[in-house]
Amino acid sequence: MIHESQITEQQLLDVASKMIIAARTAPKTRGKDYLTFSIIKDKKQKESLASKMKEIGEKTGAHFFARDAENILKAPVIVLFGATIQTMNLPNCGICGFIDCEGKEKHPDVPCGYNTIDLGIAVGSAVGIAMDNRVDNRIMYTIGMAALELKLLGEDVKIILGVPLNAGSKNLFFDRK
Repeated sequence: MIHESQITEQQLLDVASKMIIAARTAPKTRGKDYLTFSIIKDKKQKESLASKMKEIGEKTGAHFFARDAENILKAPVIVLFGATIQTMNLPNCGICGFIDCEGKEKHPDVPCGYNTIDLGIAVGSAVGIAMDNRVDNRIMYTIGMAALELKLLGEDVKIILGVPLNAGSKNLFFDRK
């Protein structure tokens, strides 16, 4: 007999792996790929991430960071989705707020509009996989802010979103205080 508790974490890891494949194969502007992904399952890594989230919440007064930190401590798996900042050099664009890519390049820490669009499409594809597998999830920028400060996806990654995963009777990530 195999008990549910023996298969849940492995199934969540399998879903997380499929989410990464979905994100990788999602369409990207001009076919350029500057996205990176990672799975966190280690308890100490989650505790470090949650601690940083709480610290950000205290520092900024955004108390929902602490609420989200408590959520991820209960989630067996977290998937991180990140992007480096890369200009797409599309003519007549201006989505980033600058007249053209040359103007944007004078501000290297400002993302090209397509960096966030492509990341959003990739994350949308990924959470579709979680949904198809009936895995509870929620896209959280709070995880991404802490992961950025901890440089979990490296120095070059400047935009991160996190998606915690859980399989339980009640979705941890909704109807929260």
